[in-house]
Amino acid sequence: MLVMPKIRSLYAGLCTALLMLSAQAYAQGSLLRLPTRAGVETTVFWDPAPQAAATVLLLPGGLGGFGKMEQGRPSSDNFLVRAEQDFVAQGLNVAIFGRANGQELKPRDRMSPEHLEDLRQVIEAVKQRSPAPIWLVGTSRGTTSAAAAASQFPDGVIAGVVLSSSIVDAKEPGSMQSLNLSRIRVPVLLFHHARDACRICPPSALPEVLQALTGAPVKKLMLVDGGANPSGDPCHAMHWHGYIGMEAQAVAAMAQWIKQPAP
Repeated sequence: MLVMPKIRSLYAGLCTALLMLSAQAYAQGSLLRLPTRAGVETTVFWDPAPQAAATVLLLPGGLGGFGKMEQGRPSSDNFLVRAEQDFVAQGLNVAIFGRANGQELKPRDRMSPEHLEDLRQVIEAVKQRSPAPIWLVGTSRGTTSAAAAASQFPDGVIAGVVLSSSIVDAKEPGSMQSLNLSRIRVPVLLFHHARDACRICPPSALPEVLQALTGAPVKKLMLVDGGANPSGDPCHAMHWHGYIGMEAQAVAAMAQWIKQPAP
């Protein structure tokens, strides 16, 4: 008479164990090595969300990449990498663009045909993993990659762009002013910390950049404030430039706009 309860108990225990293993795998994401050009392999960290509303291809700044993998996760302090799980919590698949053959990205590299081809191939590979619309989300130097790609990709490749902590010193290689922003024909969110003190990212230059996005069907400048305890170089990730202390709030604001773009 006790056989059935025991079987039910064992079955319930097995289901719980499988769910725990599934949750652990989901929490860690996975490292992909994708062929993007002849002889070139680009790393991507992939972390899907259940029933995702969109996929964000995150483009970190600096010299690119997401750092070493530690305990199954990228280790970079870059804002987008630090906040990766916040994007997933907002119901968005995450793909973090790494490096092609391990090479660092200089500012001019981010506008090169080779880099844009790597991005295009990564997007195609991500589309094989999820049908969700793909948004490019760049921060700091990553905004050069995002805006350059958005201005040159054919219609239908991406659904929109988020440019956070954009390079807006017109004299700087890869600045927003140096790109053909009028060719971007998808929604664009300019996202910036009001106290960003990086010399090549002054918030005062953003209205000019917004005005240059003449082809975007929807565009918005979103200046945010908040966070706590900035430290180090004002152009680095642990300062206002990297939304220190307000990562989850920043991502929530971006995610809401991605799901429902509005001027």
